[in-house]
Amino acid sequence: MENLKIIEEIEKGLKGQFEEIERVAYFNQKKVLRAFQEIGVSTSHFSGTTGYGYSDKGRDDFSRLVAKVFGAEDAICSVHLTCGTHTIATALYGLLRPKDLMLSITGDLYDTLHDTLFGKDNGSLESLGVKFEFIDLKNGEFDEEKILKMVKKHKPRMVFVQKSRGYSSRRAISCDQMEPIFKKIRQISPDTFIVVDNCYGEFVETREPTEVGADVCVGSFIKNLGGSLAPTGGYIVGTRRAIEKIENRLTCPSLGRETGSYEGGYRLFYQGLFLAPHVVSQALKGGLLVGQVMKQKGFQIIPDTSEKCYDIIKSVVFDKEESLISFVQLIQKLSPVDSSFVPMPYAMAGYTTDVIMAAGTFVEGASLELSCDSPIKKPYIAYFQGGITYEQLKILAEQLLAFGE
Repeated sequence: MENLKIIEEIEKGLKGQFEEIERVAYFNQKKVLRAFQEIGVSTSHFSGTTGYGYSDKGRDDFSRLVAKVFGAEDAICSVHLTCGTHTIATALYGLLRPKDLMLSITGDLYDTLHDTLFGKDNGSLESLGVKFEFIDLKNGEFDEEKILKMVKKHKPRMVFVQKSRGYSSRRAISCDQMEPIFKKIRQISPDTFIVVDNCYGEFVETREPTEVGADVCVGSFIKNLGGSLAPTGGYIVGTRRAIEKIENRLTCPSLGRETGSYEGGYRLFYQGLFLAPHVVSQALKGGLLVGQVMKQKGFQIIPDTSEKCYDIIKSVVFDKEESLISFVQLIQKLSPVDSSFVPMPYAMAGYTTDVIMAAGTFVEGASLELSCDSPIKKPYIAYFQGGITYEQLKILAEQLLAFGE
C-alpha cells in the first residue's frame, strides 16, 4: 500500500496535465461523434464483402468518415495496407515520379523506410530515378532558412514530415509548428505535395496535419486511430488531387479504389475509431505517470514530463544495456497477453541493429496497446507507448518504484 500512496501523490502533481489531456479527448470525441452522425453510420456498414469488393459500403463510407474527422477532402482506408511503413511507401510511390525530388524537413527517415528510398534494382524510389534529400531539425524546430532556400531553388515534388521521432531523441512535431512552415512552402511552391507521417500522433492534439496545410496524412490502424480494436490496415487522407494519384498505387491505375474486399467486416474499425480519442488519452496520462516515476528515480525522460506531448511515445534513457533490457522485459511481464514470454534482442527485418520489443498485445504488434521497443545501441533509449487503460499503466508505475533495486 505504501507504493500506491507514492503513486497517488505523483498523480496529484500531474493533475493539471491530466485535465488538459481530458479536454483534448473531449474535443476530439465530439468531432468523431459528429462525423459518425453526418455519414449516417448504421449496422449495415459493418458487413464484409468477398471477391472484387465492388460497391463495398462499409469500406467506402469508412474512408469518407476518416476524411471528415481529419477535415480533409478524401481518404483511402484499407485492410490491404499492412502496416505504417507500407502505408507511407504506398503514398510515396503514388505521388513521386522519375527525376522528382523528395525533401524531408525532419531529418532522415525511419529505419524501415530506407529500403524503399534507396537501393539498386530492388524497386526502390532511387532505382526509379527519384532523388531524396533531408534537412535536420534545429534545436527541435524546423530549420526555416535552409528549408525555404531549398524549396525556392528546387521546387521539390514532395516535402515530407515525420511527426513522431522514430529511434531518435528529438521531440515530436506539433501542428502549431507545422502550420507556419507549410504556409511558406505553399507560397513558394504551390504544386509541392506536403506529406506527414502521422503515426502515433492522431488525437493527441485538437487538430490534425491536414487541418494545418498538409496535402496528405498517413498512419496505421493498429496505432492511435484504430482505438486498440482495428485488427489491421492503414489510412491515407488528404486532398482529392493527392488521393486520386495514390489510389493508383494501392491497386493499379485501371482499378483505383474500386476493388478490395474484406469478408471479416468493418465493425471493429468503426468501433475502434469511435473509441480512439479516449484510448489515446489513457495512453497519454499513463505515459506521463510512468515517465514521472522514472524521472524521480533519476532517469532522463524524453519528452520531459513538464513538457507537452505531441505523440503517445515516452522515452527513458539508460546508462547500461542490461537496464534497458530489464525495463522492456518488465513491460512484457505486466502485459495481459504472453506475460510469461521474456523478450530478448534480435535481428528484426528493416532495422540496422538488433532490436528488443515488448508487445503483450491483443492485436499483434499494436502499439496503441502497452508496448516498448528499442534498438540495442548507445544511447540506450527505451521507447514505450500505449496502454488501453490508465489503470494498467498505473500498475506498471507502481512496479517501477522498485526498478533497479
